[in-house]
Amino acid sequence: MKKPLRKPLIGVPACLQVKNGQPFHIVGDKYMRAITEAVEGIPFVIPALGFGDDLSDLLEHLDGLMVTGSPSNVHPPEYGQDPHSGAEPYDRDRDATTLPLIRAALDEGLPLFAICRGMQELNVALGGTLQANVQELPGRMDHRRPEHDDLDVQYGPKHSIEIADRSVLHGILGTHSIEVNSLHSQGLDRLAPGIALEAWAEDGTPEAVQVTNAKDFALAVQWHPEYKACENPVSRKLFGAFSEAARVRLEARSTMA
Repeated sequence: MKKPLRKPLIGVPACLQVKNGQPFHIVGDKYMRAITEAVEGIPFVIPALGFGDDLSDLLEHLDGLMVTGSPSNVHPPEYGQDPHSGAEPYDRDRDATTLPLIRAALDEGLPLFAICRGMQELNVALGGTLQANVQELPGRMDHRRPEHDDLDVQYGPKHSIEIADRSVLHGILGTHSIEVNSLHSQGLDRLAPGIALEAWAEDGTPEAVQVTNAKDFALAVQWHPEYKACENPVSRKLFGAFSEAARVRLEARSTMA
């Protein structure tokens, strides 16, 4: 009898945050639940330690990589700009881990799904730039988290986005427009080589991109589909597509073992 496949192992880079004077490696609960419930996988938290030459050893054990959102922003020198207060707070330990990790994952052909800061990291990792405060640009709306105590309001629909025809995202969702939440101030500026715009807000802010020459699934979104993912039809489709890619990789690796 053929042994049933295990669940896909999904790597999730952590943030480094100081609590009571001590550093902690932290990942939001909503991302863990999205992986266990919507992807039906097993989350594996990757500490923000940087791995150098050990990245390949790490990736060979994974079936997918999900790069999450975070309260912090990418450090401006990572995309050729000077540090400034408007781009704070930073998490340089996370930068030192996620940027090489993203590049290595793409080289390896590991399925990649990036969310919010993760989308910004993907763009920076491949040579793109960021805008620290989108709301300060002429003609742009305020994309920051709504000031409300209720999480359902914070993560509720805020604006529509337009999805490019014949894009990867259109293929997954089967529509050219959806309503999304919005909880960010930093956004994409100049797109990296090899990054294609998949969707944008009504003010022109990039809302989804994909890696055009990726060996496997490599999609990023600016909004937060992980919040109560199984209750949202769009989120279920997104995580379902990522899950399918991770399971294909798992099966291929199991066959080779």
